[in-house]
Amino acid sequence: MKQKTVLFTMLLVLFATFSCEFGEDDFYDSEEDGKSYLQIRLTDNPTNVDQVNIDLLQVSVKTKASSGFVPLFTYAGVYDLLQYQAGQDTLIVNDTLPPGEIQEVRLLLGPNNSIMVDSVIYPLKVPSGMSSGIKIKFNKIMVQDSLTNVTLDFDAEKSVVEQGNGGYLLKPVISAIL
Repeated sequence: MKQKTVLFTMLLVLFATFSCEFGEDDFYDSEEDGKSYLQIRLTDNPTNVDQVNIDLLQVSVKTKASSGFVPLFTYAGVYDLLQYQAGQDTLIVNDTLPPGEIQEVRLLLGPNNSIMVDSVIYPLKVPSGMSSGIKIKFNKIMVQDSLTNVTLDFDAEKSVVEQGNGGYLLKPVISAIL
């Protein structure tokens, strides 16, 4: 009888130790708990030039809960906006965020922006695109454990302003399609 009591006590101690060391959190990835999934795509309306290239460095969002912009995993690169027309788009962000309200998206551009008109490439100046970024305001609630898709629709025809003498300026006209 004493042997059974000792064996029972040892099993109880082992069980308690095992339970403390390998709790429920060890089998559930708590870092991913409560995340929302965000994808941002890029598309464009047609225009009468050969190319409109933007040098995308970083996409960030401002949420209701954040004090500033939160950088997102961005597929950085030079994008010819005219390649993404007539229902075509490209994925530029695929990331997770805590659930909540997105208030603004910011596109930070690099120095390699250009436009091709009649087979001639010209630099495309982007005021504040390289410093504070291009900001698109909208409100979208991201729900826990769900995917939010946002498409940024450039209107290249309205966005590109010819300054004369081969100079072009990008004053982005972008709508967010939620």
